[in-house]
Amino acid sequence: MITVMQRVNTAKVTIDNQETGAIGIGIMALIAVEKDDTAREADRLLERILNYRIFPDESGRMNWSLRAINGGLLLVPQFTLAADTNTGNRPSFTGAASPEEGRELFAYLCAIADKAYPGTQYGQFGADMQVALINDGPVTFTLRVPAV
Repeated sequence: MITVMQRVNTAKVTIDNQETGAIGIGIMALIAVEKDDTAREADRLLERILNYRIFPDESGRMNWSLRAINGGLLLVPQFTLAADTNTGNRPSFTGAASPEEGRELFAYLCAIADKAYPGTQYGQFGADMQVALINDGPVTFTLRVPAV
């Protein structure tokens, strides 16, 4: 699984002109499911997102996690992160999970996030979403949890 997570001041997802998820200070994480990913990778990815220390402490050093600041979490499915862009002028999605597998594993990730971090907000798998955010810093990291 892959995430591009961004430290944000605000972020929201809109579908058909209706806001479906919004947070204040926290992390907006774009999520891609790759072939062979399982619940094990989703568990590990959520653990890393919640505990990754990207928020500044009193001296401005990135020492605090999302949990430490009790910030918002917005998870947005984005299969295009699994694209192979190494050759040519068109991305290949052969490394991405099938839509069915991606939907199932993103739903699993949302379910475990609900338990581990109440108040988590979500985008919708397969929807045409508009995502708006104010990146803080900007601070952006790509994390990958490879399938075992």
